[in-house]
Amino acid sequence: MISQGSANMVNTGEINGSSNLMDFLDEPFPDVGTYEDFHTIDWLREKSRDTDRHRKITSKSKESLWEFVKGLLDAWSGWVVMLLIGLLAGTLAGVIDLAVDWMTDLKEGVCLSGFWYSHEQCCWTSNETTFDDRDKCPKWQKWSELLVNQSESPSAYILNYFLYIMWALTFAFLAVSLVRVFAPYACGSGIPEIKTILSGFIIRGYLGKWTLLIKTVTLVLVVSSGLSLGKEGPLVHVACCCGNFFSSLFSKYSKNEGKRREVLSAAAAAGVSVAFGAPIGGVLFSLEEVSYYFPLKTLWRSFFAALVAAFTLRSINPFGNSRLVLFYVEYHTPWYMAELFPFILLGVFGGLWGTLFIRCNIAWCRRRKTTSLGKYPVLEVIAVTAITAIIAYPNPYTRRSTSELISELFNDCGALESSQLCDYINDPNMTRPVDDIPDRLAGAGVYTAMWQLALALIFKIFITIFTFGMKIPSGLFIPSIAVGAIAGRIVGVGVEQLAYHHHDWIIFRNWCRPGADCVTPGLYAMVGAAACLGGVTRMTVSLVVIMFELTGGLEYIVPLMAAAVTSKWVADAFGKEGIYEAHIHLNGYPFLDAKDEFTHRTLATDVMRPRRGEPSLSVLTQDSMTVEDVETLIKDTDYNGFPVVVSKDSERLIGFAQRRELIIAIKNARQRQDGVVSNSIIYFTEDPPELPANSPHPLKLRRILNLSPFTVTDHTPMETVVDIFRKLGLRQCLVTRSGRLLGIITKKDVLRHMAQMANQDPESIMFN
Repeated sequence: MISQGSANMVNTGEINGSSNLMDFLDEPFPDVGTYEDFHTIDWLREKSRDTDRHRKITSKSKESLWEFVKGLLDAWSGWVVMLLIGLLAGTLAGVIDLAVDWMTDLKEGVCLSGFWYSHEQCCWTSNETTFDDRDKCPKWQKWSELLVNQSESPSAYILNYFLYIMWALTFAFLAVSLVRVFAPYACGSGIPEIKTILSGFIIRGYLGKWTLLIKTVTLVLVVSSGLSLGKEGPLVHVACCCGNFFSSLFSKYSKNEGKRREVLSAAAAAGVSVAFGAPIGGVLFSLEEVSYYFPLKTLWRSFFAALVAAFTLRSINPFGNSRLVLFYVEYHTPWYMAELFPFILLGVFGGLWGTLFIRCNIAWCRRRKTTSLGKYPVLEVIAVTAITAIIAYPNPYTRRSTSELISELFNDCGALESSQLCDYINDPNMTRPVDDIPDRLAGAGVYTAMWQLALALIFKIFITIFTFGMKIPSGLFIPSIAVGAIAGRIVGVGVEQLAYHHHDWIIFRNWCRPGADCVTPGLYAMVGAAACLGGVTRMTVSLVVIMFELTGGLEYIVPLMAAAVTSKWVADAFGKEGIYEAHIHLNGYPFLDAKDEFTHRTLATDVMRPRRGEPSLSVLTQDSMTVEDVETLIKDTDYNGFPVVVSKDSERLIGFAQRRELIIAIKNARQRQDGVVSNSIIYFTEDPPELPANSPHPLKLRRILNLSPFTVTDHTPMETVVDIFRKLGLRQCLVTRSGRLLGIITKKDVLRHMAQMANQDPESIMFN
């Protein structure tokens, strides 16, 4: 008869044998190390895994020539991904630009020489086109001319008006239907979700191939419908979808969520690059606005991706002017120091507009989420489109596409030729004497144009609040720029009028001679655009760079900087949240913004769980729980993971085990080993525990155990804990005292505590 000690020795020897050692994670298994939907990645683990992978490749590269070549391919795979992202993002942006131009003009007429030509392209091919009437040619006909052979009669106007509305409704209906049926994630701007994903959150399907296809198609439809939205923000989402697709082709990125996010940061830069023709601004936008983790390597690769994307777009030449910038300007007069005062006033307006827009839009979106209005997205889109088309058509400044309006407002008087403000511009050789300029400045057309622009401004402010956030792709860059450009143009014309009528005032005396055209209204439009965009998004450095790349106005950086800084100061006085952060909080995404300051004097013990009166913390022991015990614990709780302690009596911390990996490991063990049963002991130590002779084989799960979980003491200030969560991207942090486990702090706990300290609603935080 074998003694108990001998039996234990025999059992231990069998377990340590190669045939019976049940460590099922010695080899990689599918899904181990992956994350569930709507959960946060472990940045530290992803970084460690990539370091181990790189060390393994480096060591193998010395073994043979083939391994050396594989190492080179792995090193260059990042640049290959950047190249592919730039090529695809630039191509899609060019196709979208061309399609939008054609479909926007389709609402008003058609080209007889080829229905696929836009208005401008149609007249390019016509020999009858003249410089003075370059927008009119026999080959382009309005719908009234084509259908009833009338162009100027009231009935023709009504017919064109009706068809304009019908085309807009058709485009909007197709867009919202495609999004609702095929890709719900294709709606919105996408930037709030991109920011959240780059911070480590998992939203499966948001960057999928189907989302990419539907968003590209519907983006053309919604912009062509005339709604107050832009394609620039959604292009960031499109580019990130491209980045996610190409990442899946390389195991270096597909198997590491941290490395994948480096690619997505670069893809976001490429998206802004093709949206505005601003590659440098795109890199800075990704760094300042959307990226959570942005190492130096990502900076170089972002620049390369933005460069390739911009070059691809330039090769397609969608604007037909051989320029990359969207709104090229060429001013002939400098700006003067006295003009800084109206520039700063425009900055104040931009900050106030940003605050008003954010509060009103968030209130409307919250109402949409909490009432029955959200159940009828198609009806909402149709209603807003109908209102937009009905009001926009009579006003020449709202009828045209928003990008065309902005381009003309930025130009040096070219935008307002039809309003008699700049009638001397019609003389291409500029042969009219300077004495004719007062006729332009004092003409009745000034006041007519100002009224039309003022109505357009009020309309854009009002309708954009209700448009942004609907269940269609909707960007905010272009509507914000349009609001600022209209306001800036009005201010610029006002200053121009003052300079003409009161040129003897001391502020005009040194730089405005009588009868001279010394003020550039287009510059004011450009400054106002920067101010309003900054007020809404809270961008500063990247905004200024994007604006001067967007317009080519390099010498006007100082006015742009003054307006952008003033806009941010004014907007921050009413709240530091930009529109994207506001939508992140509205949707309940777990996002720790680096811009938020935490100055409250609370400690880790005030935030950790369990609190007083709550059940004790759910933990695993290192060698005394069975498979059934662990499965029951998993079934009865919904925690992301469990601390592992020596025993429930000592509670000395050993490590941390993730819930998902426990489930997968046990499942694989049951499938591949008959010896694992419900009463098999699970152990996390190197050596198995001593067991009776007839006991079932134990299950070793040390490989899934994180032996170095991040810990703080119970007296650590929460200000430090918040910084740790931000800078290290933690999912959870364990609280100890003298090595003994006291509790746990998750990212959700941190967000809830910050919301409570800021007197906000803590229940808005939805996910772990």
